[in-house]
Amino acid sequence: MDLPSTPFVPAIALRWQRNVSDLREYQVIRDGNVFQSGLSHSTIFSSEFERAQQLKEQLALEYHDKNVEEVFSGEEVGMESGSAFCICSQHEIRNPPPLHGTDEQILSDLTLIHGIGPVTAQRLKNRGYRTIRDLLQHPKYRKNAAYLLSHVEKKAAYFLMEWIGRRHPKSHPLNLAVAGSIEKEGFSFLDIETLGIFSRPIILLGLAHWQNNRVHIRQYLLRDIDEEPAALEAAFSHLHKSTAFVTFNGKSFDIPYLQERAAYYRMSFPNEVVHFDLLHFSRRRWRDVFPNCRLQTLERSLFGIERELDIPSALVPEFYEAFLTTGSPGLLLPIVEHNRQDVLSLVHLFYLLLEESECQ
Repeated sequence: MDLPSTPFVPAIALRWQRNVSDLREYQVIRDGNVFQSGLSHSTIFSSEFERAQQLKEQLALEYHDKNVEEVFSGEEVGMESGSAFCICSQHEIRNPPPLHGTDEQILSDLTLIHGIGPVTAQRLKNRGYRTIRDLLQHPKYRKNAAYLLSHVEKKAAYFLMEWIGRRHPKSHPLNLAVAGSIEKEGFSFLDIETLGIFSRPIILLGLAHWQNNRVHIRQYLLRDIDEEPAALEAAFSHLHKSTAFVTFNGKSFDIPYLQERAAYYRMSFPNEVVHFDLLHFSRRRWRDVFPNCRLQTLERSLFGIERELDIPSALVPEFYEAFLTTGSPGLLLPIVEHNRQDVLSLVHLFYLLLEESECQ
């Protein structure tokens, strides 16, 4: 792996410690101002902001004489680019049921074949062509039908999602059917915390995987900015070509951000990976049910999850900057807990969406 020379990384840390206090990418708005709140993380209600400021003062004082290793039960991970700090946790979550009939869900949609629209599909079904498998007997469509069927049988998940994406919007439930082609251990539930919108360091990277019927979460936390390359390298070691990402708004944020940081440090990042961005599926399913489709709104409404030690995402850079300034690791507690709950909520939400898509 081609990595930068060692003097390069401390220079990044020093520059960011000088500049991070100037970052503020949010606006505090009056409570109840729904017109400005929307889905954006750039607005914070005044009551949320005041509670967060009180929490920041409390944590800074309470943990001023501690270090990161005393506050968090983690382990040092040695990588080529340095040391990374990993916080590991295991969680008992209802084991997801096996996905039945996902192949048939895909094969029942005749419009996946080029040249077949809804009207033609209905005509074909009236003539006895109920599935794409039936089209193997059709003189016009059999070639494309055989091609798609071969990839369904090979469980070529990336190919199938790309194929479906050319015929349906990315929020279409049929995209979820591709999950049936992937072993549950192959899913990577991913969420990152950063110092800003783009081209700024990732300060915490959370990854969850199924292992021995439990959800294992690894959170790579930066104790200082110069640990970013080691944290990225450690996190990337769990990813591979057969990984399937599960994120919330990850297609617009998390994955492009990781690609940019990987390129910055000249690291490799897996491409052509199956990606389930739950924001798109959630908007399609619940946009007319809940006031918004933020992850915290969904987890509270669907699973009864109420966060205790938490801060708005927009305040993560401010709390981390306060940690760098004061050295009090207590200021990292809400960041770590926020990230951990985001990842756990991804797991719950993903399997709920899968179960509902099977019933359709």
